[in-house]
Amino acid sequence: MIRKRYLVLCGRIRVLRIALTAAGVLLCVTTGANVAWSADESVHAEDTAEFDAFGDEFGRDAHDGGGRARDPLQGYNRLMHGFNHTTYRWVFRPVARGYRKVVPRQARVALGRAFGNLGFPVRFVNSVLQFKIKKSGIEAGRFLINTTVGVVGLFDPADQWFDWRASPEDFGQTLGYYGLGGGFPIVLPLLGHNNMRDTVSLLPDWMLNPVPYFANSDATLAITVGDSVNAFSLTDDIYFKLHDEALDPYIFFRDAYKQNRNNLIAE
Repeated sequence: MIRKRYLVLCGRIRVLRIALTAAGVLLCVTTGANVAWSADESVHAEDTAEFDAFGDEFGRDAHDGGGRARDPLQGYNRLMHGFNHTTYRWVFRPVARGYRKVVPRQARVALGRAFGNLGFPVRFVNSVLQFKIKKSGIEAGRFLINTTVGVVGLFDPADQWFDWRASPEDFGQTLGYYGLGGGFPIVLPLLGHNNMRDTVSLLPDWMLNPVPYFANSDATLAITVGDSVNAFSLTDDIYFKLHDEALDPYIFFRDAYKQNRNNLIAE
């Protein structure tokens, strides 16, 4: 099933999303850049009434009375989806292909594990906030074993020896656990499909990233970019296959993102 393959992709793409967010933050800090994104005024004029009920969006998932997804930013979202897809195809994909020719898959998978090991604080803190005691203990044990025996996370003895597997947890899931709805969908530049709740949650997750606290801005940026390229090199074929097979790629990725997030929150 195409949707099942998407759910597999989401586990890896979350790392890419946070890494790209970190890259954007670092670039803004180091260059003093302020980038404003806005949709065409004619599109927003039609959706003014939708924003009058903005405060209600976060109390539930965004949908109209007929059960269809509410998508007041669809004009902007489709435009940004197309921009992202073009960038993925003509910029990220050539870089990922070149990277794959230089770095063997086994090494890229190992690097992916190491980068994932750095995400321990995000997973651990949000597991605790959701009172997932068992998952919190597994995350702590995984980090201790994989950081030492597993050589900073390049290997995963915690999974091989004890069947301890990482669980994707983030602040968006924590807010969802406490009943905050996702709000309406939004497509972020380069980061792809999201919703209002998870967009706001990117900042707390980034603040739990340990790298900036132990490395200067240049090293942090290098690690972030390396993480992004490595993650994309492992997932780009899946992404493009899903995109090409979908009748309406925008609707497919929008709905699949919502389904995946709801499943994660329900676990």
